[in-house]
Amino acid sequence: MKKSVKLGQTLLKNNVIKGEYVRTAAQPIQEVHSPKIQQGQQEGLSSKLRSQLDKKNILPFSYFLTDKLGRQHDYLRISLTERCNLRCTYCMPEEGVPLTQKSNLLSTEEILKIAGIFVQQGVKKIRLTGGEPLVRQDVVQIIQELKKLPGLETVGMTTNGVVLARKLQDLKTAGLDAINISLDTLVPQKFEFISRRPKNTHSRVMEAIDKSAEAGFNPLKINCVVMKGLNDDEIVDFVELTKHKAIDIRFIEYMPFDGNKWNTKKMVSYQSMLDIIRTRFPDILKIEDTPNDTSKGYQVPGHAGKFGFITSMTDHFCGTCNRLRMTADGNLKVCLFGNSEVSLRDAIRSGSSNDDLVELIGAAVKRKKPQHAGMTSLKDMKNRPMILIGG
Repeated sequence: MKKSVKLGQTLLKNNVIKGEYVRTAAQPIQEVHSPKIQQGQQEGLSSKLRSQLDKKNILPFSYFLTDKLGRQHDYLRISLTERCNLRCTYCMPEEGVPLTQKSNLLSTEEILKIAGIFVQQGVKKIRLTGGEPLVRQDVVQIIQELKKLPGLETVGMTTNGVVLARKLQDLKTAGLDAINISLDTLVPQKFEFISRRPKNTHSRVMEAIDKSAEAGFNPLKINCVVMKGLNDDEIVDFVELTKHKAIDIRFIEYMPFDGNKWNTKKMVSYQSMLDIIRTRFPDILKIEDTPNDTSKGYQVPGHAGKFGFITSMTDHFCGTCNRLRMTADGNLKVCLFGNSEVSLRDAIRSGSSNDDLVELIGAAVKRKKPQHAGMTSLKDMKNRPMILIGG
């Protein structure tokens, strides 16, 4: 029996892989279409042969990062930490969450090892998330090392912006390419309620937005989770920000996660948001979206920036999903809303080779479902709080 299959059995016994059994190397390839290898389309291709084919550019994309529906996953989101300096209502329960023991979190070396394997297989973009990634002391070092990976085109970060302004220059020097800042309100008093932190923290986030724009991050993306009765009255105000600022406001439909008390009465659909915006800006223009975009883009004529909607609940984009997620404790999630996870941390610490890890990743990707369960079902499904997944 191959070592990778033995590894799958071991991990199953340790309850690391939930759901389907790791696929063996005997089933035919469904996604690789190159005519040059039609005679050899077997999952049992040796790692040496796969390497040779990749070097000759015979494979159009990594077999291991291509799922059964042909979706090619070239975007990896890595959560650097479970800790955060805010306590946002939609991200974690009021009582907080039990944090993973430090020894069970990925080390810097393990993060870079996993990132390197994904990039070798075809990942072009990595986004660092949390928790709040900037509370991790070695975040600048991690960015520097990621930028050395041949083939990696973009390193981005999603941050709440609280300490961003004072770390911005170091991040820019390290090679950070893109920044998303989470901001759900323009009103300091509301910020205090949503984040469960002092309202004067709001000014630090606003400062971070201005300094990020000055530093040349263009477009600078602002993520805003819209909740009925809380901040839906600010939608037009956020769009007004795009008049003179080259920013991209992304309104996010409120999504269900453990402990955030989601219900349909709190959710504002993107169509409702559009209707609100059109009362003030009736001539808004639809922007052509790029492949794999999660946001449906729009712009007010003459404005420097733009805005869009992440419509995970009312108009999902699962069919073009190219994203995978790595949690801070080393679990691979192939779907944000899925509750099936595979521990790459345990595989690494058990002595698995890079080939073993690639096989494990490939098996998880092949199990990715066509789409999530839908908002009415998701609210009843067990999943991590958002802070333990990575935003």
